[in-house]
Amino acid sequence: MNRPQSHPLSDRTKSSESRRAFLRNGSLAAAAVLAQSIPGSTARAQAAPAISSPNPEPAPDYRIEIAEIEWELAPKKKIRTAAYNGQIPGPVLRLTEGKPVTIEIANRAAWPEIVHFHGQWISVAADGAAEEGSPMIPPGGKTRITFTPRPSGLHWYHTHAPANRNRNRGLYTGQSGILHVDSAVAPDRSLAYDREQFIVLHDWEPYFYAGGDGSEVVDYVRASINGRMLGHDAPTQVSEGQRVLFQILNASATEPHWLALPGHRFLVLALDGAPVATPASVELLRLGPAERITALVEMDNPGVWVLGEAQKDFLDAGMGTAIEYAGRTGKPQAPRVDSLAWDYRAFGDRSPKTYTPDVTVPLVFTSRFKGQGAFDEWMINGKSYPHTPPIRLRQGLRHRLVFENHSTDSHPVHMHRHNFELVSIAGNPVSGVYKDVVIVEAKTVVEADLLATNPGNTLFHCHQQDHMDSGFMNLFIYA
Repeated sequence: MNRPQSHPLSDRTKSSESRRAFLRNGSLAAAAVLAQSIPGSTARAQAAPAISSPNPEPAPDYRIEIAEIEWELAPKKKIRTAAYNGQIPGPVLRLTEGKPVTIEIANRAAWPEIVHFHGQWISVAADGAAEEGSPMIPPGGKTRITFTPRPSGLHWYHTHAPANRNRNRGLYTGQSGILHVDSAVAPDRSLAYDREQFIVLHDWEPYFYAGGDGSEVVDYVRASINGRMLGHDAPTQVSEGQRVLFQILNASATEPHWLALPGHRFLVLALDGAPVATPASVELLRLGPAERITALVEMDNPGVWVLGEAQKDFLDAGMGTAIEYAGRTGKPQAPRVDSLAWDYRAFGDRSPKTYTPDVTVPLVFTSRFKGQGAFDEWMINGKSYPHTPPIRLRQGLRHRLVFENHSTDSHPVHMHRHNFELVSIAGNPVSGVYKDVVIVEAKTVVEADLLATNPGNTLFHCHQQDHMDSGFMNLFIYA
């Protein structure tokens, strides 16, 4: 895809290659900080020594063990859930673009599982989606996945098993972790940051209730950042003048989230791991399920603050963490936001480019009421998975995906094994914003261009667990 040659950052102009290198590399100092930033650091994720045997199998680079655990969100607030390597979030997998990696996955759960490497342009066998043909891992089973990481940036890995009405399966569980791919290109030192902080959002204790029309919807009792509720994790210690690179993932099964840090602004550098055409400073971040944001914050307002949900209900449920300046004490001050606003176009080219697609693919989203106490049935072009006919991609061609949302819900739609460039949002042109998840607002149309360059079965779906379980999926196949 065509990339812009240069973009402004603050009052300077830097080449896009320099910014990509900056985003895709962490300094050794940042890596050391990372090891303390969340339970699940690279340091804890290293492979164990190989066991001696007459014909030893080479040790994997990483091992992931799926098992049920008891986890303390806060004192006297314990949950039982499936997780990776006994921790929430799972261990950080820090990889290098272009350097093959082998990951061993052992399933100690009592049901079949599968791990999806979200955002990676890899083979069907490695991708981790049964709908594409990736094999499930049976209870007690073990498998090895080898792939060459690409693209670089902030990505993640998570279960891709269905949940249906089981609130202890799928993305309702703690089965998720950061997958960060560094570039082999040296970073631009002039854009250095002082520390890197991974932030993983999640909602807990889901329950179903009747919505306005009587159909079932999902809500939650508790919420967390990095596996802990607000007030029950160690505050992030910062100093005035520091530059902190926040790498943020929304790992919620169904909920979009809005983040704020009172008295500070976020300079958005990348969305879903891809550098944006125009870094922009914003007060609020919106992340739909599975979306990622890389943002730089200048620590220039000493105090004790809450980095947390701007919506009070979610903040009260626990979605926040304290940011504490050196020498400052007191009760952390929480976000107070008058309105919520987000526009992907703010991060696009200042003068949007136009492209002529080779193929146009209409994707119309609708739902069907299935009765009181039931989830709605979700459909793409009038069909619900697995009855949706496969959509053909032609290798090397530009496909214009037209996401036409006729429903009253917004949908975070995701394309496996590829990303796409946004070209139109509600009729307004945009370019230079590359995503693998995009929120299509209720009753609106979003258009995006996909270059078909990774042959093999490719799953497209809404990333809300309940919608995916209710038919909101379609398989793309290469002609």
